[in-house]
Amino acid sequence: MKPQVLYSGSRRAHHAGASATRPAADAPVPEPAGTSLPNRNPPFVRVRAFWTRRTGFVLFSGGAACAALVAGAYLWSQPKPQALTQDHIDAAVLRTLEEKTLPSRAAKAADIVRPSVVRVRSFVEPGSGKGKPADPQAGDKKDPQGMDELSVGSGVVIVDTGVILTNLHVVAGAKRVTVTFYDGSESEADLVSLHPENDLAVIKPRTIPDDLPAATLGSASRLKPGDEVVAVGFPFGIGPSVTSGVISGLNREFRSREGERVLTRLIQFDAAANPGSSGGPLVTMQGDVVGIVTAILNPTDSGTFVGIGFAVTIAVAGSALGVHPF
Repeated sequence: MKPQVLYSGSRRAHHAGASATRPAADAPVPEPAGTSLPNRNPPFVRVRAFWTRRTGFVLFSGGAACAALVAGAYLWSQPKPQALTQDHIDAAVLRTLEEKTLPSRAAKAADIVRPSVVRVRSFVEPGSGKGKPADPQAGDKKDPQGMDELSVGSGVVIVDTGVILTNLHVVAGAKRVTVTFYDGSESEADLVSLHPENDLAVIKPRTIPDDLPAATLGSASRLKPGDEVVAVGFPFGIGPSVTSGVISGLNREFRSREGERVLTRLIQFDAAANPGSSGGPLVTMQGDVVGIVTAILNPTDSGTFVGIGFAVTIAVAGSALGVHPF
C-alpha cells in the first residue's frame, strides 16, 4: 500500500501567498515612490543640453545679431548723401572767400624769396671823400671800425653756401663790405668776382646763418609784358621792402648817367625801385628770381623812381658768372 504524502498546511500557505503576490511576467513594474522616469529624448532635455554645451556661442550670436540690427536701423535712418555738383563747389569757395582773407599773389611770392634777400653795405676809409659818416638820426648804424658808408644796396643768395649776387656799383671801390641776413645777423663779406659789363658782383660772407636758403632762379624767356612781378630790397636802406608791378618790356638797353657803360638785354618793369634797391631780386608770382634790379630811369637829377626800372636777367647773370643758372 502506497504511503500517503502529507503536506504541511503552513508550507502550503506560504507558497500560496508567494504565488499570490508575485507579479505576472507581463505585468508593469510599479515605480518607486517619489520617483518618475522621463520619457526618452524629450525636447526640453535636448535644448538644455545644447544650452549647456554652447552657452558662449549662443550669447555671442545673439549679441552680434542685436548689433547688426542696431547698425542697420541707424544707417537706414540717416539721410542719403547728395551727389557733389559744381554748384556745391562754387558755394563752398565763395563762403571761404567771404569768411577768410587769402594772401595776395604778390605777398606769397615775396614770402618765398624774402629769407634769401640781404642788405649790403660798403664802407671806405674815413676822410677819403667818397663816403658819408653814419647818421644815427637817419637810422644809419655806425660802423664799428669807424669807416664812412659808401653805399647801401641789396643782394640775393643764389647758393646756400653763402654766394650772393649784387650790383657792382653797390660795392665798387669799397674797403669793407658787410651783409645783413633776414634773421638780423651780420657778417663781413669778401668780393669774389666783378663783372662790369653787366654791373654785377659776387660776394661771399665769412659767416652765414644755419640753414641759409638760396633763392630759386628762373628764366626770363617765358616772361611777357604784363606779367606780374615783385621787387624785394632795401630802398634807402629800409627793408626788406616789397613793391609790385608788371613787366613793361623786354630786351631793353640802358646807358648810365655817366655814360660809362651800356647794359643790354634788360627787363623793364614798373615795380617801385629806389637807391638801395640795386642788387635785389625781381621775382615772378611763383617766387622765381628772373632778374637783378640794377637801374632806374629818371630824366631829372633827383635819382628817384618815376615808373621805369631795369633788371639784368638771370640768364645774363649766369653767363657773366660762368655758370648756368638753371
